[in-house]
Amino acid sequence: MMMRGKRGSALENGEKGDGAGHHGVDDSALTSAISNGEDLGPLIRSAFEIGKPETLQHQLRNFVKKKEVEIEDLCKLHYEEFIHAVDELRYVLVDADELKSRLTDENSQMQAVGISLLRSLDELIECHEIKSNLSEAIRSLKICATVMHLCVTANEYLTTDSYYPALKTLDIIERDYLHQIPARVLRVLLERQLPVCRAHIERRVNQEFSDWLVQIRGMAREIGQLSIGQASSARQREEELRGRQRQAEEQSRSGSRECVYILEMEDIDEDDSLLKFDLTPVYRAHYINTCLGLQDQFREYYYKNRHLQLNSDLQISSVQSFLECHQIYFSQIAGFFIVEDRVLRTASGLITSSQAENLWESAISKVNSVLEDQFSRMQTASHLLLVKDYVSLLGATLRRYGYQVGPLLDVLDKMRDKYHELLLNDCRRQINDVLANDKYEQMLMRKEYEYNMNVLAFHLQSTEIMPAFPYIAPFSATVPDCCRIVRSFIEDSVSFLSYGSHMDYYDLVKKYLDKLLISVLNEALLKLIRNPSLGMSQAMQIAANMTVLERACSFFAEHVGRLCGIPMRLVDSPHGILAAKDVLRKSQVVAHERMLELVKSKVDEFMALTAHINWTPDDPPQNGNVYLNEVIIYLETLTPSAQAILPIEAFDKWVKGVLNHISDCIINTLLSEEVRRFNVNAIMGLEADLRVLEAFADERFHNSGLDKLQSATNLKQSLAEARQLVNLILSNQPELFLNPVIREKNYNILDYKKVILIAEKYRDLPEKFFRGGSKQAAKKKGLDALVRRLRDLG
Repeated sequence: MMMRGKRGSALENGEKGDGAGHHGVDDSALTSAISNGEDLGPLIRSAFEIGKPETLQHQLRNFVKKKEVEIEDLCKLHYEEFIHAVDELRYVLVDADELKSRLTDENSQMQAVGISLLRSLDELIECHEIKSNLSEAIRSLKICATVMHLCVTANEYLTTDSYYPALKTLDIIERDYLHQIPARVLRVLLERQLPVCRAHIERRVNQEFSDWLVQIRGMAREIGQLSIGQASSARQREEELRGRQRQAEEQSRSGSRECVYILEMEDIDEDDSLLKFDLTPVYRAHYINTCLGLQDQFREYYYKNRHLQLNSDLQISSVQSFLECHQIYFSQIAGFFIVEDRVLRTASGLITSSQAENLWESAISKVNSVLEDQFSRMQTASHLLLVKDYVSLLGATLRRYGYQVGPLLDVLDKMRDKYHELLLNDCRRQINDVLANDKYEQMLMRKEYEYNMNVLAFHLQSTEIMPAFPYIAPFSATVPDCCRIVRSFIEDSVSFLSYGSHMDYYDLVKKYLDKLLISVLNEALLKLIRNPSLGMSQAMQIAANMTVLERACSFFAEHVGRLCGIPMRLVDSPHGILAAKDVLRKSQVVAHERMLELVKSKVDEFMALTAHINWTPDDPPQNGNVYLNEVIIYLETLTPSAQAILPIEAFDKWVKGVLNHISDCIINTLLSEEVRRFNVNAIMGLEADLRVLEAFADERFHNSGLDKLQSATNLKQSLAEARQLVNLILSNQPELFLNPVIREKNYNILDYKKVILIAEKYRDLPEKFFRGGSKQAAKKKGLDALVRRLRDLG
């Protein structure tokens, strides 16, 4: 208890001493912190900050002493329990020794048993490791075996040129097995060889493609020729169908009861399978390069090489003339673009539509330039037509494959004027040769085939009844020969203008046909008819030929319509009439006038014999004047021929013109200076001449069919002026000429000025020749009075 009191006083002293100074840390706070296990760092830091660490140390020592006192007190309080616990610990030690001995024995036993188990475990672990190694080895061998099998398969594909499966096998090796191959040597080998194999495949397919480029260029010509041949066959079938349709239409128009059945054939496109060419190397090369990721480079390579080939194909041969090689040239181009069309449609984007269009545009530009240059050099229509026909077939061929051939056909249209000019020149030479070699005699046809070939072929017949043979035509050989030339011109013109950019070329053919008939045929005929050395028989035959050629214009118009596929109802309309028909009709007038001039010239030769007439004979001529016999013989010889070959209207006009000229000659003879005077006997001789002429005119009027013409007038009317003059002079009362009524009735044609001049030349006969002289004297006085009155009126 004493010790407790000391420790308590000491603590109290310490607390007192410590608590008395407020320079240290609060003892309660320090005790509480230590009891609660709190961090003393802030208290220590605070003590150092205020510079009093010694105080804190003193407080800590006091706290320790305080706790030591508490411990001693606690031990004194429970010393019996400690002793009891020590005894128990002794017993525990004994038990622990026993337990340790027993544990040692158990351990020895367990060690003895465990050694065998550990040995078995080691063996098991070793076996497991061996099994794992074997499994890994088997897996590695399987991978290597699979890879080697794939390598063998790839080699087999390469050997048989099966590049796509070979490439897919290489991809499988690289994608699925290369990173799994345990054998480093094999993996390294494959990593080195796979690119080599791909490069080999690329070289092989590209080499095959290069070989194909060479091969397809050689085949393009055959492809083009075959396709153009198909287009030609299709065109021929189309023309045959149109021909059957025209035949049916003509039979329908003619009212034939025979039924014509036409099989309506659809326009079946030619089978492109006939165009055999292999694109497998292209497909393979494109696909392989696509698999290799080189599709862009290959497409560019393809387009570049094909463009180079096209440029080479578009070059004109310098060894052969264009006319000789144009079919090969155009066939090569056609074959090229047929192949390109197949590639565009089947090669999965190897060439684009824009690239194909660029190739076509460059080709069409070059071809047009070549055509314009070659056409400009050609001077023969047949050559130009030959090239044009093949070009049109080229256009028809490529149009089937979707190419725009309009610019190509436009070039042909630009050449149509030149072509027709050359064709007109050829026809001009042929027509001039025909006209120069013709004898201008009516054609004699002994056989029916000659009639069919020269008459029926051009619808020149005037009746549908087959004539008896031998048959004499009203025209000469010029007519059928010229008709053949014109028909050939029409066919050549249609051949050039058809299958061009103008679908309706009927008007164009008509225009050029009119030009041929007007500028060539008609001008040649006019030049011939105006030839000063032309004879009367020739002029008459030419006039007859003109009439028949004018009638043949209807056949020409129908032929144009048939070839152009125009319905006959349109051909027969006013629009279908050729302008040349009217021109030839007018030229007939020129020919008739020329023929009349020649007749007049011959008549003038006979009328010149009037210079030998005695105009003051003592007696009237018994058989008329001598000149008249020559005139009548000439007219009787000429008029049958003219009647046989001239149209009835033209014959009427011609005969009237001849008779009117004879009448004028009689009048002019009396007016001429050579006839200074005449008497009544001379006039009686003229009156006898007129009776003969009037009898001839009346006979021709009734026997030639002129009387059947509408508003026909007797041919005697053409002699009216001479007849009225003779009647006036022989009249007993010539002064009645002054009576308007009588003059209009009997002397309406006479010119009073001519009457004055002729009447002044009248002289009476001496009285010894008269019986009834007073009557003649009265006539003389009447004429004198008439002359005076007419002069006063004039």
